[in-house]
Amino acid sequence: VQLQASGGGLVQPGDSLRLSCAASGRTFSNNGMGWFRQAPGKERDFVAAISWSGGYMGYVDSVKGRFTISRDNTKNTVYLQMNSLEPEDTAVYYCGASRGALGSRRMRDYSYWGQGTQVTVSS
Repeated sequence: VQLQASGGGLVQPGDSLRLSCAASGRTFSNNGMGWFRQAPGKERDFVAAISWSGGYMGYVDSVKGRFTISRDNTKNTVYLQMNSLEPEDTAVYYCGASRGALGSRRMRDYSYWGQGTQVTVSS
């Protein structure tokens, strides 16, 4: 079972990126999925989560209105559209598959993690 995160890069403030997280080895269509991020010297923090059907989405306050999480269960892939990026968004972004169907803000509720993709926002 593998989660492969991709789409990170170096961008300027105000730019956009779309991260992808593709699952292989099993389907996660019945699991909530989430994105977390870890900045240098800091703990891994919740960014966004989505339920198995996509009907529920949750975000940390700092990204509301700028980031959108979505999923395509036919492709076993979850996305994070990031707009109006700020230097404070610089981090390694990790995707995870939760044990439950709704997704969660807590790391301990996730059983699988991707390897992370670096996002750097700098002028």
